[in-house]
Amino acid sequence: MDKQYKKVLSFGEDLGEAQQNILIIGGGLCGSLLALRLGQRGYRVSVYEMRPDIRKVNMDSGRSINLALSDRGNKAIKLVGIEDKIKALCVPMTGRMLHDRDGNTTFSAYSGREHEYINSISRADFNALLVNEAEKHKNVSFYFNRKCLSVDFEKTTALFKDYDSNTEFVEDADVIIATDGAGSALRKSYFLGRKFLFSYSQDYLTHGYKELHIPPAENGGYKTNKNALHIWGRDHFMLIALPNLNGSFTVTLFLSYDEGEYNFNNLTTKDRVIAFFGTYFEDALEMMPNLVDDFFKNPTSPLGTIRCSPWHYKGNTLLMGDAAHAIVPFYGQGMNASLEDIVEFDKALDAHVGHWETVFKRYEALRRKDTDAIADLAIDNFHEMKGHVNNDIFREKRTIEMALEKNFPNEYSSKYSLVTFNEHVGYREAMLRGRAQDKAILNMLADGELDLKNNLKSILEQVQKATEAVLEDDRIAQNMKH
Repeated sequence: MDKQYKKVLSFGEDLGEAQQNILIIGGGLCGSLLALRLGQRGYRVSVYEMRPDIRKVNMDSGRSINLALSDRGNKAIKLVGIEDKIKALCVPMTGRMLHDRDGNTTFSAYSGREHEYINSISRADFNALLVNEAEKHKNVSFYFNRKCLSVDFEKTTALFKDYDSNTEFVEDADVIIATDGAGSALRKSYFLGRKFLFSYSQDYLTHGYKELHIPPAENGGYKTNKNALHIWGRDHFMLIALPNLNGSFTVTLFLSYDEGEYNFNNLTTKDRVIAFFGTYFEDALEMMPNLVDDFFKNPTSPLGTIRCSPWHYKGNTLLMGDAAHAIVPFYGQGMNASLEDIVEFDKALDAHVGHWETVFKRYEALRRKDTDAIADLAIDNFHEMKGHVNNDIFREKRTIEMALEKNFPNEYSSKYSLVTFNEHVGYREAMLRGRAQDKAILNMLADGELDLKNNLKSILEQVQKATEAVLEDDRIAQNMKH
């Protein structure tokens, strides 16, 4: 058993945390992992989830983007001591496989360091495992088919509807934590309650997404490289595919609702869908025998960013995960950020156990700057994935970065590596340094100042010097604002 896990178990019990009743709204990945961690700490935890028990039903496809688990999420998995169990559910992806319109492919590694990769994981399998692990603790209980309608954050009570009996009931607790996603009932109650100054914004991209499917080959294997995230970037739209354990791929189309020759609003017939895929994704179309059925069966869903503040009300209630900071999926960090929330929350609990308002304030003060940063980075990566991956200067930049990471693994990390593989670096710090590095390298490439034929050590020194200059300019500009 993990040493930290042992220490906190006794720590929670010694300090009387077991006398506290915690109500968690939402039993998805964030809520079930939080329940597991709080259960380990000795709290009495009740989790209410509006959907059926994911372990007993087949959830409809098309409602979630396949998940990429990376180091920040794995940090939370290590915290609760179930890393080996999660690893068994994962398919490693070592880089992006880029598909052009002629069917040619180019592999772009995620890192110049061979031990760094991300993992494709089934949301349903991941969620089921977390619920099972949490329920091993007698002080943790899950209740399904219970939808939260509203929260009285002053009285620390929540109103639920029981879908099984079609009745409403109220639950109270010492603390309520909402991990109920982008449509959070607690966040809505904050906004509608008008009892304190609460800021809230929800911004949508012009694009939506639709989930599709590449089935396994006839022999049960994979129809294309299984250890890559496949991308068909087409400037204004794109298709991606992530591998599953059973030989299939979860495919997601990102497309404008109403712009361009082809968009979600005008792809209304079988012939038009086939014409679109045949024109832009011909090699993918050959692997998707059920394309038309999937396209018209699965919903088209929006892509939005949610920001709000504060996340808490006194020491009574707290928003966590997507309920506090939903982001678009283009850095593969939405789930990882929500899981990392639990690590940061755990640190705040260690420092201020027993004083909930202090815990909530400390947690939000440390965390919100980073979740704001990953929201911005996710939108940046949307534009990079659909267009820039095909741009010669961006590919040249990536080649240089891979060479630097491979040859100087302790001295250089690209923006992607800082965000994805450097879990000890906060998102905001990763964003600021990563953007400065990108700007420095692109400027020098445009000016003809970098050449891979040169000595790599001198290239590293050039990049580091130019990056520091950009960072200093940014600091000066920031200071002038204030």
